[in-house]
Amino acid sequence: MGLLEKLCKAPGISGFEDEIQKIMKEEFEVSCDKVEIDNFGNVIGEKGKGKKKIMLAAHMDEIGLMIKYINKNGFLYFIKIGGIDDRVLLQQRVIIKSKKGDVLGIIGAKPPHLQKKEEKKKVIKHSKLFIDIGARNAKEAKSMVEVGDPVILEPNFGKLNRDRYFGKAIDDRLGCYALIEIMKQIDIKDATVYAVATAQEEVGLKGAGVSAFKLNPDYAIAIDVNIAGDTPQIKEKESSLKLGKGPAITITEASGRGVVTHPKIREILINTAKEKKIPYQIDVIEGGMTDGAIIYRTREGVPTGVVSIPTRYIHGSTGVFSMDDLNNAIKLVVNALPNL
Repeated sequence: MGLLEKLCKAPGISGFEDEIQKIMKEEFEVSCDKVEIDNFGNVIGEKGKGKKKIMLAAHMDEIGLMIKYINKNGFLYFIKIGGIDDRVLLQQRVIIKSKKGDVLGIIGAKPPHLQKKEEKKKVIKHSKLFIDIGARNAKEAKSMVEVGDPVILEPNFGKLNRDRYFGKAIDDRLGCYALIEIMKQIDIKDATVYAVATAQEEVGLKGAGVSAFKLNPDYAIAIDVNIAGDTPQIKEKESSLKLGKGPAITITEASGRGVVTHPKIREILINTAKEKKIPYQIDVIEGGMTDGAIIYRTREGVPTGVVSIPTRYIHGSTGVFSMDDLNNAIKLVVNALPNL
């Protein structure tokens, strides 16, 4: 299993990042001078001894579910952790990360044959869905799982065609992979670079906030994914990003509520891409934020930029991306760092 596949298949919903945290720590230890896991669960790799501090961030956590209630017949009800569209949940295979081991389950609902005409027109809300683990009753179910157990969508990873790949949790295991590779490749003598695999991004950008406060960096770059607009039903004016056309350099997130990229960082990223002939795209985002949104307003403010890998079907069970875009995102950040 390759590193990227290992990262994508690893479990780690927000607040339960233990397994992906362990992988990130082991990988950082190969290339970094120092590695630590802070009180919040962020993994911080440090390289270099210069006075200027540069923070690179990518989040470890993924969207998922959590068991809320077990009924008398042994079916599990759940809440959502992170932003999941209810439409993608029905009949998904899931894994409950029980203390006793992994438990396979299937998300079920009332079959369409028994639904009334009005019911068929509506999206089934997650509160009316349930997880079937094959238990005969509540007693048997409770011997397998318990309330509060985290649930991940079934792990998957593979190649579609040429540079196109798919996988679970590519938001933001692609960024985690990029962090690992960047720290292997850089050789910065006049700065200290911190690679931070952040926790709980999907539920409020929390890990990036506490780690940025601790490190108090001079500059920062968040590495994440963003929505590719090259699929049916998405208009170019909604998203002009395309797979295989290079990483995206963000100008503004969430109509300005997220990060507003610092002009100097924006200039460095764009000029680096041009000088090194790295394909790139420009992105202006109406909705959605990255770790950069909280890093750049930490303490007295941190000049921050965002580099994203265009992806299809994020916040679902399987996303699609271009390996070329991922490799070019790594190349862009590696070459931009000395200019910071």
